[in-house]
Amino acid sequence: MKWEGNRESDNVEDRRDDGGGGGGFSGGGLGGRHIGLGGIVIALVASYFLGINPMTVLSLLSGGGGPAPQVQQQAPAHRPPADDRMAKFVATVLADTEDVWKDVFAQNGATYRDPKLVLFRGATPTACGQGQAAMGPFYCPGDQKVYIDLDFYQTLKNKLGAPGEFAQAYVIAHEVGHHVQNLLGISAKMDQMRGRVSQAEYNALSVRLELQADCLAGVWANRAQSARQILENGDIESAMNAAAQIGDDALQKKAQGYVVPESFTHGTSAQRTRWFNTGLQNGNIKACDTFGARNL
Repeated sequence: MKWEGNRESDNVEDRRDDGGGGGGFSGGGLGGRHIGLGGIVIALVASYFLGINPMTVLSLLSGGGGPAPQVQQQAPAHRPPADDRMAKFVATVLADTEDVWKDVFAQNGATYRDPKLVLFRGATPTACGQGQAAMGPFYCPGDQKVYIDLDFYQTLKNKLGAPGEFAQAYVIAHEVGHHVQNLLGISAKMDQMRGRVSQAEYNALSVRLELQADCLAGVWANRAQSARQILENGDIESAMNAAAQIGDDALQKKAQGYVVPESFTHGTSAQRTRWFNTGLQNGNIKACDTFGARNL
């Protein structure tokens, strides 16, 4: 992926030296409810690659609802060190998403608001509750921030079998896709459905939300390539492989040897690659109507 020398975003917060309290699997409070080890493990199996809110699955497993988590105080963040190559990569990809989505929104008579991207280690407070590295990258609509522990990229490469810089860029673009959904009001509509439908029905809606974020990541890739020619040989295959490796069916097979389709929250490997490719080929946000699609 060609990214070095391109613009870096100013919207990166570095909390990696804040001592976030660790990211262990011991039970902890979440939205006023206590989640034990078993519930967290099940949530991670279903949602290793977390999207709009890493607490959603845990909330559902604990019965849903509960008091809204309070925004926790955080020391002032600072920018990453200038010589941190991985942080530079993340800041450059984020800048590229900013450029793409500003253009898309402007073309449709709207204004895009940049999200913040937070680098952390172990755990960090968010407007959605305590975020933990073990949950994978995620987006919190409450503070409009993307959160990522960069160690996830080693997990992506070594444990999930998805190496490559463009695979890493796809991860960021997917989370920014959730930010786009938030700005468009799609995320709020999803939240309104919680408690009104069964868990299985809500899971099915969550799949459509996640596949749409995959499609929006594809839209970004299409437009970034057209504007800045960022792709090199093998990049598309790298992103497709990443999408496939984090499908619900693939993750469940690795974790437990079998799949439970009604528990899917992100979509199968085939669905994730299909919708990323839909966005990639069309470069049009209108092609990403997963909620109106008869077949995913």
